[in-house]
Amino acid sequence: MSWNRLILIFIALCTLNCNLLYAKKLTIKSEDELIMRGLLYDNYKAYDYAYKVYKKLFDSTAESVYLFREATSSLLARKHMKRTILRLKAWEKTHPNSIEVKRLLIPLYLTTKKIKSAKKEAEYLLERSSKLVDLDLASNSFVYAGDFKKALELLNKIYEKTSNEEVLLKITEIMDEYTGERKRAIQLLETHYRMNITSKDIYLKLLTLYQKEKDIDGLISIYKKLYTLEEDDKYLSKIVDTYLYSGNVSSAISFLEKNKYKGILLYELYKIKKDFKSALALIDGFYKKDKDPKWFAEKGVLTFENAEDKNETRMLEETISYFEKAIKLGNDDSLYLNYYGYTLINKEVDIKKGIKVIENALVQQPNNTYYLDSLAWGYYKVGKCKEARILMKRVIDEEGLKEEEIKIHWNAIKQCK
Repeated sequence: MSWNRLILIFIALCTLNCNLLYAKKLTIKSEDELIMRGLLYDNYKAYDYAYKVYKKLFDSTAESVYLFREATSSLLARKHMKRTILRLKAWEKTHPNSIEVKRLLIPLYLTTKKIKSAKKEAEYLLERSSKLVDLDLASNSFVYAGDFKKALELLNKIYEKTSNEEVLLKITEIMDEYTGERKRAIQLLETHYRMNITSKDIYLKLLTLYQKEKDIDGLISIYKKLYTLEEDDKYLSKIVDTYLYSGNVSSAISFLEKNKYKGILLYELYKIKKDFKSALALIDGFYKKDKDPKWFAEKGVLTFENAEDKNETRMLEETISYFEKAIKLGNDDSLYLNYYGYTLINKEVDIKKGIKVIENALVQQPNNTYYLDSLAWGYYKVGKCKEARILMKRVIDEEGLKEEEIKIHWNAIKQCK
């Protein structure tokens, strides 16, 4: 029975749901059945079993096809490799012009760390073959041997004819890690994606190289391409982070606005830029989506921060109403409580209530110096000078007098009698 016909039988068997267990139970009566068993092991990636079958086939028939499949199985299983090398070399003595043996010996030598032997076989292979697959195979030996110039020469020949991305990635890896040609590697990758339909792997490699070069513009350009490719918000975050790293908040905002993004990222950037009006315009959409009462507290903060006149009565009433609504709906985040309480105290809207609100915040974070500062200011406003001084002393001992507001409060409280 021919090998090709057995392949057809194998396909038919697989169509009938043959499996690994069936392969193990086959009764061995002929070469044909051994072949079918070997093919089934290959199909289920049971390469150690396949190796034993093909070894038996070669020993009983001396046909080279079985030896080569034995060697392939040995390589894939990463077992019996030294024995396999000896068997291939023994066969080669009587078949000295077999390129197929060289193709198998190279990866076997590399896997067993016999680099000199692999390089020797690669040089022999290159003398007798100019096939691209052989150039690629041989290049591995030169990389391991440290002959990066020769490896690049071979890989460049392949890439020039195929524009193969895997080959390009090998080239740029060698340039980056071993030959000090990172900028040239970047140029090759940039040219490739401009001239070809490009996979994500090329972009990811460029990201790595741009990061090493601290090329901010390059990073942003690739993150933008990945966002266009996948529409994944994680790339929006990367773009924004990169803009922020370079101190370019305005460009980050422009990019998000251009892409009609109206999420939290843009909201936070508006706050960084102190564009409170634009930030306020997004809040209703957030609350509609998640019904989180914190958005009313956020509205209170931004309404106050956005006001030109921080003492304007109507604005203060609106600010207070937002905080009260947030609290009524269950938001008791100490950050917002402190902001609300301090506003009530500092603007002398309701100092006693402000003190109570801040005391609630301190239940959550009793050692927060900002909250202690707010409470001390409240005590000062109602004439509790001793209590105010004790609290401010705690604040100054920890924070010092670098912050202007702390300095103002301390100077006032020191004069309090």
